[in-house]
Amino acid sequence: MLNRVLDQSKLPLYTALKNYSLDGTTSFHVPGHKQGKGSQEMAKLLGLDCLKIDLTCMEDLDNICNPVSVIKEAQDLGAQLYGADNAFFLVNGTTSGIQAMIMSVCEPGDKIIIPRNAHKSAIGGIILSGAIPIYIEPEIDDFLGISMGVKPETVASALEKYPEAKAVFLINPTYYGIASELQAIINLTHAFGKPVIVDEAHGTHLKFDSRLPLSAMEAGADLSASSTHKLGGSLTQSSILLHQGDLVDPQKVKAVLNLTQTTSPSYVLLASLDIARKQMAEQGEKLISTIYDLSLWARAEISQIEGLYLMGEDVLQQPGCYALDPTKIVVNVKGLGLSGYEVEKILRKKYQIQVELSDLFNVLSLVSIGDDQESLTKLINAFKEIADSQKVKNVVKYFIPLPPIPELVISPRTAFYAETKVMSLSEAEGEVCAEMIMAYPPGIPIICPGEKITHEIIDYVNILRKEHAELQGTQDPEVKNIKVLCHPAQSEMTEAEPAMTSNHIQAI
Repeated sequence: MLNRVLDQSKLPLYTALKNYSLDGTTSFHVPGHKQGKGSQEMAKLLGLDCLKIDLTCMEDLDNICNPVSVIKEAQDLGAQLYGADNAFFLVNGTTSGIQAMIMSVCEPGDKIIIPRNAHKSAIGGIILSGAIPIYIEPEIDDFLGISMGVKPETVASALEKYPEAKAVFLINPTYYGIASELQAIINLTHAFGKPVIVDEAHGTHLKFDSRLPLSAMEAGADLSASSTHKLGGSLTQSSILLHQGDLVDPQKVKAVLNLTQTTSPSYVLLASLDIARKQMAEQGEKLISTIYDLSLWARAEISQIEGLYLMGEDVLQQPGCYALDPTKIVVNVKGLGLSGYEVEKILRKKYQIQVELSDLFNVLSLVSIGDDQESLTKLINAFKEIADSQKVKNVVKYFIPLPPIPELVISPRTAFYAETKVMSLSEAEGEVCAEMIMAYPPGIPIICPGEKITHEIIDYVNILRKEHAELQGTQDPEVKNIKVLCHPAQSEMTEAEPAMTSNHIQAI
């Protein structure tokens, strides 16, 4: 961590961009619109001031591949704000940060302990790195039908069974706002000499209010990828990768980012990170305190609506649920005889409200620094009207448990590159999958490359399709067909990737 205290009121990167746009330089470099002069329609739509700072790497503006001036200064400010040793600006989203974290700690054939409810970007990182996932089962809430946190005991058991594992991957918090006992898990993992890498896509705001779950850096994580654009105020696709400690080499992290991230970064996105960091440094505690209190008020109102169940602090009595982020308002609609997908459509089409996600039983609304009492009142009133309009109460439309973690037959990378064929999903039981299936959002894979397809998975996907969930991951956009391996038993293993059996890879 930097020894000196930096001036968080500065905007080094944005200031450099602004100065360049005002100094009268004639541009003979990309981008081709030349600060908006070549695209009058885009300038009219986006604003000329925005296009004037849509620039490229040069001495005045630094270079994201090897930052030494204004980008480095902006990153150092970000690191200090979030209590990290190093910060890396990302313009390929938190997906690139998650994949970089995995590739920084794993080589081909290395094992990594990871919850099954990890985002699809983590599976992409496993494929890119050639790592072998050791899946741990998160706790499941049968009523809500969602994955919760993981217990420290579950992680300890995995570390004891797989001492060769290179790292532990955690989620803080989950998409639904549940935090595991992060500090305890990090401490026990460090006792094994292993780093902890954290998907903190939905936790950028955590450090700004002590009532919220502990942030990854505060808890001692070695790496965390934070979606600044989700809850920190920057533009979509801009994120930060944070590093601290000696268990992971920051130079390796940077080398991986240089391998995977664009060499032509959007300076508009980079500037938005600089601006969002300044705002959170100066106003973060006030902003987050306000939305925290607003969330508590909205939750109290929604919890009084007949037919709805609001996920609240009662879930903290369950194993693996250590803390709750109340700014994520999870409303279970089983009692209305509707699915979450149906309620999402009603909210959008009738009330012009778009929630963050829906699933079979729930809708999730995010409260952020852009909300106020007016927006939340609109949401509360819509829920009241929907509940009042449903004559049938306490009817569960469907019930189907989340499918068990399937057997991993070969590594995800081997499956991804293997010879494949396409067949009907309904006839694919027992086959080895060569692609992913997930509902998006939240983007948690139901099945991953290298895993055996089960009838529970087929049934679950069919239910999701019947409810018109947005399914992704397969080449077939309707997810009626699936790519499977032609010769799963004959797949070749490299020296770095020892042959596996079902006993090597299983849920803990």
